[in-house]
Amino acid sequence: MSARQRSPYPYWFIAPAAAIYIALFLVPTIASFWFSLTRWDLFTTEFIGMENFRQFLKEPQLINGLVNTVIYAVLTSGTKTVIGLLLAVLLTSGLYAQGFLRTVIFFPVLVSTIGVGITFFELMHPTKGALNLGLAAIGLPKVGWLTSPSLALYSVALIDLWKGVGLATLIYIAGLASISPDYYEAARIDGATRIQQFRRITVPLVRPATITVVTLSLISGLRSFDLIWATTKGGPGFSSDVLASVIYKQYQAGFYGLSTAGNVILFLLIAVLVLPLTLWMNRTEADQ
Repeated sequence: MSARQRSPYPYWFIAPAAAIYIALFLVPTIASFWFSLTRWDLFTTEFIGMENFRQFLKEPQLINGLVNTVIYAVLTSGTKTVIGLLLAVLLTSGLYAQGFLRTVIFFPVLVSTIGVGITFFELMHPTKGALNLGLAAIGLPKVGWLTSPSLALYSVALIDLWKGVGLATLIYIAGLASISPDYYEAARIDGATRIQQFRRITVPLVRPATITVVTLSLISGLRSFDLIWATTKGGPGFSSDVLASVIYKQYQAGFYGLSTAGNVILFLLIAVLVLPLTLWMNRTEADQ
């Protein structure tokens, strides 16, 4: 049967998904690019070209927010990748009660991010938080986890690690399950140690899982907002502000065009950082 005579019936399977994608993603994305070039509110729109971008780039909080965004994304992505792999190896090694431990590690992924933020806000309270009370009980000084300008961003990154490492671990467990035991058996016969097996067999063969974990966690880190807002609201001062919280503050102040321009900048930042990295990792994998 020629292509012209082929029934169009299969295309109806993708029609609902395509309609949802166009309505909920493509149209809002195009509209965001347009509104970023305007000064607008709910009733009026005035085209002002690139003025929103020029003004946004002059904001003193922007550079701080950009730097914090990159630091936060790289830190959370890197730690989730390393710790997720180590936990996955541990939880596939025949450890006692490893099924229960997998559930415990994955459980924080299912909890609301806002709920996690509020909980850790109380746990890390400078005077009455459980963490500082515990430090005081053993004679150590209290720590301003969320109130110290030098610690706030890293404290939130630690909370993010606790919440998100379970997903990275799950992805790595699936990757480890796909590795044939014959590789490890041959390595043991050749006298390879566990560390050598990990370096020469495990790390290379879970590379597809690593690419997935790095990509997902990097995107999540770059667009992070809810956890930071629930714990520090970008403070103290602007020390833990990320690009998303700067955008939200502009929106709260009524600068809708300015905040839309910030969203476009965030979109471009994610594309510029994530796409080349993903292409490079995939190309490197194909070359091996």
